[in-house]
Amino acid sequence: MGTFKIEGGHRLAGEITPQGAKNEALQILCAVLLTAEEVVISNIPDIVDVNKLISLLEDLGVKIQKKGKGSYVFKADDVNIDYLQSEQFKHDGRGLRGSIMLVGPLLGRFGKGYIPKPGGDKIGRRRLDTHFEGFINLGAKFRYNKEEYFYGVEAKKLKGTYMLLDEASVTGTANIVMAAVLAEGTTTIYNAACEPYLQQLCKMLNRMGAKITGVGSNLLVIEGVNKLGGTEHRMLPDMIEIGSWIGLAAMTKSELTIKNVSWDDLGQIPNVFRKLGIQVERKGDDIYIPEHVDGYEIQNYIDGSILTISDAPWPGMTPDLLSIILVVATQAKGEVLVHQKMFESRLFFVDKLIDMGAKIILCDPHRATVMGHNFKSTLKATTMVSPDIRAGVSLLIAALCAKGTSTIHNIEQIDRGYEDIDNRLRAIGAKIVRL
Repeated sequence: MGTFKIEGGHRLAGEITPQGAKNEALQILCAVLLTAEEVVISNIPDIVDVNKLISLLEDLGVKIQKKGKGSYVFKADDVNIDYLQSEQFKHDGRGLRGSIMLVGPLLGRFGKGYIPKPGGDKIGRRRLDTHFEGFINLGAKFRYNKEEYFYGVEAKKLKGTYMLLDEASVTGTANIVMAAVLAEGTTTIYNAACEPYLQQLCKMLNRMGAKITGVGSNLLVIEGVNKLGGTEHRMLPDMIEIGSWIGLAAMTKSELTIKNVSWDDLGQIPNVFRKLGIQVERKGDDIYIPEHVDGYEIQNYIDGSILTISDAPWPGMTPDLLSIILVVATQAKGEVLVHQKMFESRLFFVDKLIDMGAKIILCDPHRATVMGHNFKSTLKATTMVSPDIRAGVSLLIAALCAKGTSTIHNIEQIDRGYEDIDNRLRAIGAKIVRL
């Protein structure tokens, strides 16, 4: 189990460039299975979850050539479908949440897709019903082995249809879209997710020859085609990492420039941080955070009531940043209610922040009220364990703000989503050591 040792209380300065988007990568990489032609993808983040998926693709028989940092050529012209039934796949696929998105393209192109029950973060239940109900609507037969927790879908030929998703699941929508592009006839998906990363997937598929309209809305219409070709694709910067660096700059009273953020794809993120009193300035396609020497004050609603920040489907606030918002609020002036609607275990890490001196009331598994210190009382260093990717980074930000030396164990969780984070933080002045 890896460990970070962090000496807190230091101001940071300089520029940091966000990595390629993790959540986009998990979709885009699976889409290479839809064609026998070469697909070139750049700005791929070098993180554990993405590297595991690349290894899975290689084990499936996809030819992979690394062109340079974050740039790969994929060619799925000799896919070994039998590998999906192997013990190795049942083991390796279980360790990666994103492996579920292999099913859609495999079902669409080869008529069968299998997956072990995926693992990933300990943040509560993540239902797979939306994925498999979508495949069944397209005409696939579903089977589930309870002893091995092994899912499967098979179909001789998928047929386009109308479907209303039970929830606007990003991965569910992506999976169904990847199956439907090669289905016979027209598929209409209502209550589809419309996140920028899903828009990226649809645009890439259209360049490959798919016929998808309604991209960016919650109503997608897909006219099936017989086959797809190759393409080139560059991934967006990771909006969750961008939000993490905004929070880090405010908590450490640091002057920081976040480079090449793709402002138009950030949605509510800058505005939510502004509601916490943080100055988020646009400079070209960069974000500039000045030193918050006098701290930052949370805005109340116009009637004076306490601010609530909650997650919602795009273009609402992404749930992946609520852990960061909660930590940043611990040093703000004022109070905020953080409402995590999607996952019922994601706020349990607040006990570590309370140990550090934060004033937080955990109302229930979904809601926490934070009473900010306004930097009058600093957080105290402690020893922590990272429970998941986003909570891990939130604790890391708290440690960089705290007085003294903190230790964070199980940093493999952080490495799953953040590329070379210790070296990149050291480059802007952080005192962090990987043990």
